[in-house]
Amino acid sequence: MTTELRMESKGLNDLEIVAQQITAFGRGHKIWLLMGQMGAGKTTLSKAICSDLGVIDLVQSPTFSLVNEYLTDKGSTIYHFDFYRIEDIEELANIGIEEYFDSGNLCLIEWPEKISELIPDEYMKIFIEVFDDKSRVIKLTKHD
Repeated sequence: MTTELRMESKGLNDLEIVAQQITAFGRGHKIWLLMGQMGAGKTTLSKAICSDLGVIDLVQSPTFSLVNEYLTDKGSTIYHFDFYRIEDIEELANIGIEEYFDSGNLCLIEWPEKISELIPDEYMKIFIEVFDDKSRVIKLTKHD
């Protein structure tokens, strides 16, 4: 079953509201795929989502570390991945990727298309389409 939601963002000023809509729509799903062209705002949106979920740690791109772990004010853990620099999917076996995905914790994944064969069957895709420097269309699709 697939469920969709489409929303527009006119800029950074409405990012908090967009993040709230995303977290409400995605409730129940633990794998969130952030997709869009380079510079679309995947990391910026990840920061807003983490803020809405009460993350108390500094949220930044895990481009070089592959994964960052954040704690929330409720004691939950969120994993934030960036697979842009992945050359060989075998690298992920070394970090125990399946354990992260099976942990029951929320996993935010930037550049998931690089590891598509490892993505679990149940996930939410967050696709960011750029219209100009400020406006974006964000399409959410749940896959069960």
